Amino acid sequence: MDSHLKKLFTRYNEQFGSGPGLGTGSGTCLMNIDNISPSFIKSLYKAAASLYRTDPWKRFQPDHLFSLKVGKDSDWPGKKQLFPCVQFIGGNGGDLAVYMFRSESDAKKMTGSRETIRVPNLEIMRATYEVESLMLPSHKKMIKSLCLEISGDNRYPVFDICRCNSSGELQCRNPTIEELRFIYGVMKSVSLVHSLLQEDYNTPKWSKSIRFDPFIETVDVQFPSEMSKGNNLVAVTISHPPGHGYTEKVNSNPGSTQSTPTKKPEKVNSNLDLRRCAQCDKEVPGDQITICDHCKGVIYCDSFCQKQHWKESHKAECGLYKAMMEREEELTIPAFTFPCSNSDIHPCKYLETIGVHRKGMWRRKCPCFSHCPFGSLPTTDQIQDSWGGLNDDEYPHEKSKSKSKSNLVIISGWPEYYNLRSLPISSPVAHILSHPLTVYYILTTLSITSKNLLLKGKNVILHYIGPEEELDCLPAFSEIDSTLNGPGNLQIVMIGPKVPSTLSGLTFQTGTHMRVNMVKGIYQEEVSFLPRPDLVVGLNCGFESNSSWFGALEVVKSKDLPGFFTDQSEVLCGKAKQVIRGAGLHITHPVTPNPFRSPVRNFGVSSNLPSYSNGFVFGVNT
Repeated sequence: MDSHLKKLFTRYNEQFGSGPGLGTGSGTCLMNIDNISPSFIKSLYKAAASLYRTDPWKRFQPDHLFSLKVGKDSDWPGKKQLFPCVQFIGGNGGDLAVYMFRSESDAKKMTGSRETIRVPNLEIMRATYEVESLMLPSHKKMIKSLCLEISGDNRYPVFDICRCNSSGELQCRNPTIEELRFIYGVMKSVSLVHSLLQEDYNTPKWSKSIRFDPFIETVDVQFPSEMSKGNNLVAVTISHPPGHGYTEKVNSNPGSTQSTPTKKPEKVNSNLDLRRCAQCDKEVPGDQITICDHCKGVIYCDSFCQKQHWKESHKAECGLYKAMMEREEELTIPAFTFPCSNSDIHPCKYLETIGVHRKGMWRRKCPCFSHCPFGSLPTTDQIQDSWGGLNDDEYPHEKSKSKSKSNLVIISGWPEYYNLRSLPISSPVAHILSHPLTVYYILTTLSITSKNLLLKGKNVILHYIGPEEELDCLPAFSEIDSTLNGPGNLQIVMIGPKVPSTLSGLTFQTGTHMRVNMVKGIYQEEVSFLPRPDLVVGLNCGFESNSSWFGALEVVKSKDLPGFFTDQSEVLCGKAKQVIRGAGLHITHPVTPNPFRSPVRNFGVSSNLPSYSNGFVFGVNT
């Protein structure tokens, strides 16, 4: 009897709606919109299915509001964003839906403690996921005739615009094409970035809902040709809570001059031997530098150069740099007890402090062996020598590997890895292991395709473009195999002009389920001779300083290859975005901190901006 009642109640909910929302869709049909094309509708349903699969309702409740800016205000009717405030309905039961409001104020008025309040004359845009069997015949016909993509659990989205009249009755209409373009941008961008929100672990225990740290991210959304209006690549900015942003506060007094660096420049005591002025390129002793007194991120020789640089370029970027500097604490990895600030600017002195200078794989972390071509450092067969003579318990051992026939180990950061491999937090090996563990993270977490292939016991081919110091750190790359449980196999092809001729064409078996092939040459010239990859990877790329990357990116575009890349700072990632766009690609995985970045912070000669080896990761065609 209980089972029968449960099925009956479920059927009732599906038919009449439940939960805090406004009920099921209104019966509007996109086919009734003037001048809408079948391809437009297909793209819309594809975006809705993509959002559904990422399941934002698992974490978000109606009181979690997000603000979105899709493109420029001038792109939309009325020269303003159409529905810039978003919430997710149904996470705790009832109809799953995305609700979009004209303003944050409207959203708060309509969001009650248990249900959506019907406030007269406020308009809301909805995408409600409904069971196909309960849809109107017009919807079923459209779905069948256009072969629209299913969202999951036999559900499809219904789009409408709703307004409550003074008596509380719900009046609905079809969205316009512009409104559908807007929600397309919302669904595509949210599906890409919502998983990046970090829970606020200081949430009071009595709180009924999860709280999240303030968040803002901008992602490029590729609009299909049938939706684009001249520019098919649109930047979408998402923030939580609404209004959170990077903008720098300025004095509201029109006569104020505090938006320019008029106060006395700040002199900084530093043990860095030599820095370099960002304006005139002059070398400056570390204890005599001047820094921008707003962002604290740029180095000068004196106040004159500071003022000149402000006028010429820094004024436009100071606010952004300040936001980057404010992330210093967030990017610091506090788990380790070995020194993690390369504050001496001379890597040799840093390596001396941890006892590994001029030893093993650490030789590539300072300039002492820069005369020796990559991949040509003398090596021994002793694994302890490769790790620079660290204590036996301070580096990973092959003997501690445990292979499983079914389970793929997913690790989310250094603490999990150190625990898995029984390493003490005083061990500095993370500085070396950042490269192989970043590859592991991409394979098993970021790339769904490669993860699924490994789970199914298939072979994954990875093209590793532009290796340099990695060529002398192959013992560290065996750690991918040691950590990679499951039946799948991995083939890494390292391709680049720095691969020495003595290694090109050789294959290294770095574990039971992994091998590394070496190929000397430029990627775009060699790729036609190589097996098609499942994934392309490049670490610490420096796109803007290496012209050969443009040709490699053109190959990635022409062959539609999924690729993930890293760079050391947010500034370098911004420059990488420009190169990627110039090659006709767009970012599909936004720039985010890499959990397997080196914990050792680097300082540029002209900048204090947070910088780490493999600091940030982003992707294309993902």
